[in-house]
Amino acid sequence: MTFKKREKHECTYVCRYSYKLGFLLSVVSSNTNIIYCIHHPTGSKLNFPNITMSTVHIHPSRKDDHPSTEYPGLTSEFQMEHAKKVEEVRSVLKEAGEDTLKALLMIDAVQRLGIDYHFHGEIEAVLERLYLKFNMSDCHNDLYELALGFRLLRQEGYYVSADVFKNLKDKEGKVQGKISQDIEGLMGLYEASQLSIKGEDILEEMGDFSSQLLNAWNTNDDQSQARIVRNTLGHPHHKSLARFMAKSFLSDFQGTEGWINVFKELAKMDFNLVKSIHQKEIRQVSKWWKDLGLAKELKFARNQPLKWYMWPLAVLPHPSLSAQRVELTKPISLVYIIDDIFDVHGTLDELTLFTEAVNRWEYEAVEPLPDYMKTCFNALNGITNEISSKVYKDYGWNPIDSLRKSWAILCNAFLVEARWFRLGHVPKTDEYLKNGIISSGVHVVLVHMFFLLGHGITKRNVDIVDDFPGIISSVATILRLWDDLGSAKDENQEGHDGSYLDCYMKENSGTSIENARCHVMHAISETWKLLNRQCLPPNPFSSCFTKACLNVARMVPLMYSYDGNQCLPSLEEHMKSLI
Repeated sequence: MTFKKREKHECTYVCRYSYKLGFLLSVVSSNTNIIYCIHHPTGSKLNFPNITMSTVHIHPSRKDDHPSTEYPGLTSEFQMEHAKKVEEVRSVLKEAGEDTLKALLMIDAVQRLGIDYHFHGEIEAVLERLYLKFNMSDCHNDLYELALGFRLLRQEGYYVSADVFKNLKDKEGKVQGKISQDIEGLMGLYEASQLSIKGEDILEEMGDFSSQLLNAWNTNDDQSQARIVRNTLGHPHHKSLARFMAKSFLSDFQGTEGWINVFKELAKMDFNLVKSIHQKEIRQVSKWWKDLGLAKELKFARNQPLKWYMWPLAVLPHPSLSAQRVELTKPISLVYIIDDIFDVHGTLDELTLFTEAVNRWEYEAVEPLPDYMKTCFNALNGITNEISSKVYKDYGWNPIDSLRKSWAILCNAFLVEARWFRLGHVPKTDEYLKNGIISSGVHVVLVHMFFLLGHGITKRNVDIVDDFPGIISSVATILRLWDDLGSAKDENQEGHDGSYLDCYMKENSGTSIENARCHVMHAISETWKLLNRQCLPPNPFSSCFTKACLNVARMVPLMYSYDGNQCLPSLEEHMKSLI
């Protein structure tokens, strides 16, 4: 039985196995007291002289969206100076008043510098005013202001029509020639086009138009401007991670207005502040991974806790989400470890038994497993119970059924792939991708993240998350296709788990590898359009969860762009700068 929040005076019961010791731990809860009793799997109680019944006081409560944050290693003077600088920037934002373009430029700057989390209220006030008048055709006299306003509104979940860009065409339906010389406006137009959804032909046309002109202009003698154009084309803001790009933006962020220097000063202070938090988290993750012992027990598997931690660091950038980042690293680590078990080590018979054990999650199903699989399952069981307990304590909802179900779905998909490739079967592309979206591990990670964030945990939303909703499947599709582009293998993997490219080229005989890769890149682009739509209303999920999903998609190219030495130079560069 499992437990969830009940009304006062009701009791709840939860049972779980401790697989290392072979006993059943049952929990009886009344109000906020939880009583632990130990039972043998046969049903009889075990009498351990050193173990007594204990009561643990738990106070389920809803945490604030952004609770106060501790900054280790920084002096109180620094923190006070930082707080003063935050208020200085806040005043500057408020002073922008009705100057829409200036306010939008400021919002764009704080977002690109990664300091926007301090100013949600001010940003919301500006965008609310802009949204009320945005669709009026007579209020857009400047191309850059139009494109920037459209992008900022869409990024924050406001639906604005792409038809506002139709005014850029003349009576013959051609793009007006005067905008072809507006480099800043063209960059804004290209950035805006990254938020297109299916059916927005005008936005796609404007994206192609601006891209062609910017690529042609990229050879201009103005090296500084050319670098900015290259960054825009290679790393459009909507598909990039702001904190990873902040250093580049900071060097290009120039101007004569005083507010620019104030923003830069806060960004530099904030960078040191956030870095101190990340360094503390790395120590926590490293200790957890060492204590877990899987690196010693499963020597064939990857041993990359720092790389795994980079996912939560990128996906959950708000400094107050420190505990969530550390906890999310744990299931991410297990996704990689279990993937290695299926891909490089386990026999088909062993993998079948392991999958059955994860589906049943019972003592009897674990017993037949080889020792290395028991070790892995013990770790999986412990992490699942630990996270479930934390979520219940913080938000009053026990997610253990959802978490176990997500792991079962993942292992089922891993087993399908193991059977395909051990038997030499190459599936059709649609069949491969349908299963590959699940085996990407994205669903498992985002289910855990949903509960760790604690926003909008209702029966309806839990059912939606469990059922692999569109926002999760789109992110998973992007990851699977990027992973399968096959630029290089992971540095510590020698297994064979197939790829979408292999399936596509077999299904379309005579297709060159270049055409196949173009097909995959087009599929990724189309999936981004779906993801863009799923982030707009109606959307049952919180803004925090939605943005985290987007951040997973943004992180994917960094995680899967290997060079000829089977390394990730871009990721390594960002790791050095951020931690």
